[in-house]
Amino acid sequence: MSLLIRNGEIVTATDRYVADVFVKDGRIAAIGQDLSAHAAGSDAIDAAGQFVFPGFIDPHVHMELPFMGTVSADDFESGTASGVAGGTTCIIDFCIPNRGQSMLEALAAWREKSKKAVADYTFHMAITGWNDNSADEMARVVAEGVTSFKVFMAYKGALMVDDGELYQVMKHAAQLGAVVTVHAENGDAIVNLQRELVANGNLGPEFHPVSRPSSVEGEATNRALMMARLHGTTAYIVHMTCRESVDALVRAKLEGQHCFGETCPQYLLLDDSVFLKPNFEGASFVMSPPIRPAHMGHHDALWRGLSNGMLDSVGTDHCPFTFEQKQLGKDNFMLIPNGAAGIEDRLQMMYTYGVCEGRFDVQRMVELGSANPARIFGLYPRKGTVAVGADADLVIYDPQPVGTRSAKTHHSRADRSIFEGWKVQGQPTTVIVNGKVCFAGGKLKVERGAGRFVARKPMPHVAHGAEQPAALRP
Repeated sequence: MSLLIRNGEIVTATDRYVADVFVKDGRIAAIGQDLSAHAAGSDAIDAAGQFVFPGFIDPHVHMELPFMGTVSADDFESGTASGVAGGTTCIIDFCIPNRGQSMLEALAAWREKSKKAVADYTFHMAITGWNDNSADEMARVVAEGVTSFKVFMAYKGALMVDDGELYQVMKHAAQLGAVVTVHAENGDAIVNLQRELVANGNLGPEFHPVSRPSSVEGEATNRALMMARLHGTTAYIVHMTCRESVDALVRAKLEGQHCFGETCPQYLLLDDSVFLKPNFEGASFVMSPPIRPAHMGHHDALWRGLSNGMLDSVGTDHCPFTFEQKQLGKDNFMLIPNGAAGIEDRLQMMYTYGVCEGRFDVQRMVELGSANPARIFGLYPRKGTVAVGADADLVIYDPQPVGTRSAKTHHSRADRSIFEGWKVQGQPTTVIVNGKVCFAGGKLKVERGAGRFVARKPMPHVAHGAEQPAALRP
């Protein structure tokens, strides 16, 4: 099967030029001027006046995740389909064992349910506790092609690891050449704040952000980076929301530490007034860490980090729950399932409010949404760029149309959109996954199970920024 994309403006993290792209057997076979003769007999798409991006990679999603008494609304089929409609052609989901469950058992379960995906996928393996088998299981998980791990410093009594467990994860990940992704919030502080609020009758969704102030995120980010620095571990702080956590990451980077930071569109664009929406609608915005106040410099710190290179990627933390599911916490904000949809919104929100408002250029957008996630997590150059030999995951994006984000038109099973009514500039007109047109003319053309698990290789261990006392130096 072959396809010719003609006259589009190819945009990667490093290049921007007009050329044809010839796709054959799921890979990019040629890039050049006027490839019509080269691609005789192929289907053709005229992309004149449009961008041709590498498929976007979402490094942070949760499909059909059992969580807080329910399961996230999108499974691997609907979630990846929603992603394709928004220009995301590969996801990294989180395989999350129950505390005490073998990582290998959890990986087998995730491999099974992900078989219905319509686009490619891989995993981060969460570590929710530490025992005598954990180090060996980490090594076996890496051998299976899963080369990044996840720790939660929050959700005490469920997913949270303590400092001793965090130390062990960082130590063994460094030895394996694996990345550790971190949900950075001080779980002990949160539990006590929650208990005090509930005891005083403060039960509505507007008290969710009160129970998780930015200071607890900033403290935990500092602590996570310190633990990584001890061992020279590559740390990746997920869904950063606030000035304090950005400051911690900047300090670490300027001191030479090998670490990365991610944020999400909701933290760049929304503020905590969303929790005050009437009729419990504020619950639709409950996620952790929470959306922050507008007046404390958080938005500015995040945008600045994206533009100056201190923040490295934009994910979504796509973990949707229906409004009915959110009702589990109607009498107590602590019981509201945490999460919202976002995988389909990301590209348009980045283009509209990042590129069009002059915060960064279109190449930086591709770097944040595609190239950097691929590089950090071992997918590059198979994914994350437009180059001969790369997977033919491509997004043709027309910068001219003006539209509106809405739950009425997105493809997620979520019945709410956290960006309901937001104006957007441009749209994906054609999305190609592994050489096949899977979205065109506003319609999905996906195939259940067409997505592939992408195995990754570990990075060689280098003690980036590790503290080396005199007794341990060569």
